[in-house]
Amino acid sequence: MHIDLRGIILEHNKNQLREDSITFAIAVSDACEEIKGCSVYVNQLLRASSSIGANLHEAKYAQSRADFIHKLELSLKESSETDYWLELLYRKEKIDEKTYKNLKNDGGIIRRKLIASITTAKNNMH
Repeated sequence: MHIDLRGIILEHNKNQLREDSITFAIAVSDACEEIKGCSVYVNQLLRASSSIGANLHEAKYAQSRADFIHKLELSLKESSETDYWLELLYRKEKIDEKTYKNLKNDGGIIRRKLIASITTAKNNMH
């Protein structure tokens, strides 16, 4: 097992989470390209979904353990916001059920990984 310098996340898991967040942002972007109208909501969804990975990338260069945890928490917040915009667009019938369920599931997997990473990071602070 290889643990990063902060002793927080296994290298493989960290890279996988970053990769998952990029794949997710691309999938959301692809879905958004199919949406007609609702540009304000679509823009919010695109921003939130891409911010998940952006904050994870920033965490790689955190100035402290607390900063690292803060970046992970920002990713989690953006993940939750992404879920909101997905549901809103689904309820407005701008996203079909299959796409919505797939994206919601993928976002949920990322969210659970983020929660586990945040919990591990906080437990390793002591």
